[in-house]
This record gives sequence, structure tokens and C-alpha cells, in this order.
Amino acid sequence: EVQLVESGGGLVQPGGSLRLSCAASGFTFSNYAMGWVRQAPGKGLEWVSLLNSGGSGTDYADSVKGRFTVFRDNAKNTLYLQMNSLKPEDTAVYYCTKSPATSYFSRTNFHQYDRGRGTQVTVSS
Repeated sequence: EVQLVESGGGLVQPGGSLRLSCAASGFTFSNYAMGWVRQAPGKGLEWVSLLNSGGSGTDYADSVKGRFTVFRDNAKNTLYLQMNSLKPEDTAVYYCTKSPATSYFSRTNFHQYDRGRGTQVTVSS
């Protein structure tokens, strides 16, 4: 059974940083592309970032490009999201998400992918 457990969320002031982690189990982590999606209050799921199985290929939503970095440690079965220069509009529940493919992660049809329970990120002064 696929299990994805996010951690690292919290309350941070605008301009601050957080690092999210996602511990994966129940599948061969190094074989799959992974991503982060988020859901802001009252809104639908939004794709944030993706990373291929080897960690060499990444992509980001325009709203976070240049501020967020996604990376993975396949030896530790862990996915990360380093978030810098946080803004109030980054406030959301962040979910770690597993693609069914090695090198492909759909930026639009990810809603049916396996994902964790999420971790809350609140950016506020």
C-alpha cells in the first residue's frame, strides 16, 4: 500500500522559509516521478512542482518558480520542497503526490494520483 506522510508545515512570516518533507513507503520510491500540489482555503487543488524519478528533471508552477525547489533523496525514500520568500498567497495545505509513471507527472490530471494527508502552511504576519 502506498503511504505518503508529509511534515514540516507551520506558521511563517512573509519572506520566510520552510522545508517540507514527504516520507514514502509501500512502493519502490526511486522508480516514480513525484510532485507537490496544494489547496488553498476555498479553492481546488493546484499543481506546484514535479520531479522525475532520478531527480534530474524538475518543473514548477509560475506562481512559485524561483522561490521553491523540489528535490529527493532516493536512498531515504523522501521527497522535499524547499520554500523561500514565502507569500501570504502560498497559504495552503501541501500534498506529496506520486505519479504512476517514471518520468511523467501530469500538471493537470494529477487529482487521481496517490497523495498524502497533507501539511498546513500558513504565511502571515
